[in-house]
Amino acid sequence: MRLPQNIQNDVKRVLQEDIGNGDISAQLIDQDAVLEMNLLVREDAVLCGSAWFDEVFRQCDRAIKIKWSAGDGDRVKANTNLCTLSGLARALLSAERSALNFLQTLSGTATITRQYVDRISDTNCRILDTRKTIPQLRLAQKYAVVCGGGTNHRIGLFDAYLIKENHLAACGSIKAAVELGRTLHPERFLEVEVEDLDQLQQVIDAQADRALLDNFTVEKLKQAVTLNDRRIELEASGNITDENLLAFARTGIDFISIGALTKHLQAIDFSLRYS
Repeated sequence: MRLPQNIQNDVKRVLQEDIGNGDISAQLIDQDAVLEMNLLVREDAVLCGSAWFDEVFRQCDRAIKIKWSAGDGDRVKANTNLCTLSGLARALLSAERSALNFLQTLSGTATITRQYVDRISDTNCRILDTRKTIPQLRLAQKYAVVCGGGTNHRIGLFDAYLIKENHLAACGSIKAAVELGRTLHPERFLEVEVEDLDQLQQVIDAQADRALLDNFTVEKLKQAVTLNDRRIELEASGNITDENLLAFARTGIDFISIGALTKHLQAIDFSLRYS
């Protein structure tokens, strides 16, 4: 996934929230004072968010110089210096917290994604994200998922179908829902959520692109894979834990979607230290 195009707006919104009409603490520092700083990561992680980090400092003072020794997607070791910054002290200190907030959050998403991806690396199954993202940071977090080796699901409600129980109830049947979806937006990817093997057979017969197997056990997933015989893609979701992830992946399904990538992430510990 390419860098999102809305990074400048992300940063502008965050700086308005944090700095508002002026950083009164920074006004205590001589306006001509210069600082050099080092970015330190305090735990093993997958780096992500350098573009947001840079943009925060750029919007505070375009003259600030930043030199990175690592890039997004890199595995970084605890207590490593990742970049150096130099410039006017007021701007550096005003930007510090917002820049770190982006970096710790996006690196958290990338790091947990890499942990899940590594756990099933001996299978052909891929890890997907969901729409359970921080408001206004969906594209940023989905970029972070890719940096961690994961795969993006749909971006929102506009770019792909995910037909769930209530949609099916309104349409009357799986067949009717799929046919209507193909008529309205034939170019869109179409997925249907199912709760049992009978519904899966209906989705296969309707020639959807993918079935979302909701809360299936490992044994039921194996049966679904056999029934499907690779006619459509299969995705598992629900009740997936660290303990059963590999067993799910080894059933032969194509995808596992995990909301925890973007909603249960643990922020990575970074700090900016003065040289």
